[in-house]
Amino acid sequence: MPYAVDFGTVSTVGLESSPAAAALAGLRANEARYFKNKYGHVFTVEPADNAGPTIEWVNRILNEERGIVISARPLEVTTFQVENIRMAYVFYENGLSINVMYTVDDLGKRAVGFKLSDGMEVPTELASFKFARQKSKLAGTIRGSYFVIKNEY
Repeated sequence: MPYAVDFGTVSTVGLESSPAAAALAGLRANEARYFKNKYGHVFTVEPADNAGPTIEWVNRILNEERGIVISARPLEVTTFQVENIRMAYVFYENGLSINVMYTVDDLGKRAVGFKLSDGMEVPTELASFKFARQKSKLAGTIRGSYFVIKNEY
């Protein structure tokens, strides 16, 4: 069942099985606030079991671009378009969030972003990335990294 993320009251709905549920909920709320403030978009997630095509698209990009296979179990997913940008987010049980920003214009920006919930270790499959720190009232300290997508998906 879809869930509209409320960044006014951070909730662990849908993330309860994660050992990092509270931190991951804060990270998810931080993303929801960004999209609401910048684009007026309501950030709505659904259980990963209902979002096979989106997960497959994200996994394909990770694997074909960098040979990355995420070992953690996906919990929640969202996909939407704001302006000319297709966005996909996958929130994982270990506290990781992966997003794909893919402009539909041929010359637009396309990238994969990784965000680690407050307090989580860097997953082995992402050990080669350098993570920058960002403070968030909703999520504490977020560590993030990214890479540019070079191919068409």
